[in-house]
Amino acid sequence: MDKTIGILGGGQLGRMMAQAALPLNIQCIFLEDQADCPASQLGQVFPQNTIQDFAQQADVFTLEFENTSVESTDYLTQNKAMFPPRLALATAQNRLLEKSLFQQLDIPVAPFCGVESLDELKQAVEQLGLPIVVKTAMGGYDGKGQFVVKDKTQIDEAWRVLSYAKTLIAESFVNFSREVSIIAVRGQNGEVKTWSLAENHHHHGILSHSIVPAPQSDDLQPIAQDYITRLLNHLDYVGVLTLELFVTSDGLYANEIAPRVHNSGHWTIEGAVCSQFENHIRAVAGLPLGCTDTIRPNVMVNIIGEYPDKAKILALDCVHLHLYNKEEREGRKIGHLTIMPNQAEERSNLCQQLATLLPQPLALTVDMKI
Repeated sequence: MDKTIGILGGGQLGRMMAQAALPLNIQCIFLEDQADCPASQLGQVFPQNTIQDFAQQADVFTLEFENTSVESTDYLTQNKAMFPPRLALATAQNRLLEKSLFQQLDIPVAPFCGVESLDELKQAVEQLGLPIVVKTAMGGYDGKGQFVVKDKTQIDEAWRVLSYAKTLIAESFVNFSREVSIIAVRGQNGEVKTWSLAENHHHHGILSHSIVPAPQSDDLQPIAQDYITRLLNHLDYVGVLTLELFVTSDGLYANEIAPRVHNSGHWTIEGAVCSQFENHIRAVAGLPLGCTDTIRPNVMVNIIGEYPDKAKILALDCVHLHLYNKEEREGRKIGHLTIMPNQAEERSNLCQQLATLLPQPLALTVDMKI
């Protein structure tokens, strides 16, 4: 093997990065306390208490999730490089820092303020107006750690639900028509490449499916590319970065960044010339970046909670199945499907067939915007 990349985390994202690394003769190892994690089939797993051994056996480090301990990254980067850089990780872990960065780079964002007490939450309501979205400043994902305050009678309840967090952030509610995400990669030489915008649909706060390219996005694509390029260059970023955005009548508003490969980019494995996973590995290893062109329009659908009948799924033409070696559990992402028929008009029919085969209901069955 040419190089060993140490990945902090051994979930499905680490697994897919390792799958992309193998054809490049690059080995991945994982810092992960769960010995039988999804990535365990593809490389050695080191529990946190053996971080010294993990550090010695890797040439460079990366991560699969932004809630990674900054203390761990500080230890690992004493003598070796980690991509993305510490600043990107620390910023993505704190929504107040994240929103402030958007403002600094002139990327539109909803008005916001920090909250550390019930009185400050009441002040935020007066300052921002209603409705507002209250979130924990750190932690929380897939709809967790947030509360929408629609009238003043809900202020006390919002504080009761979220006050376990030391700091909250209150944001003006963005009246948006849809959510999109732009994924880009930056190499060690500063080169930036971006993939097509994805339109994302959620069910109970969890990503249900992504449509690529996002419909009616020709005018939005260059704007989103500009915003994410500003972030990549400011952070001196290396690897894949994701920027989630709201589409509004006033244009695009930034929601949040993810300093990693992203669920809304799983379509790139079959749907792009070079996937987000391979390009992330290329960037971390210091290799030239691959082409990010979309091969043809597609839909990525998450498998949530329960596995479908594999044979019935594979009997459908132009449907690619990915399973993550994870146990079934309510609300858990355990696989995904990429639907990419030769003719775009066939997508709706395939999606409708899939909706009857997936055990758990998704937005796919509720809102057929394909």
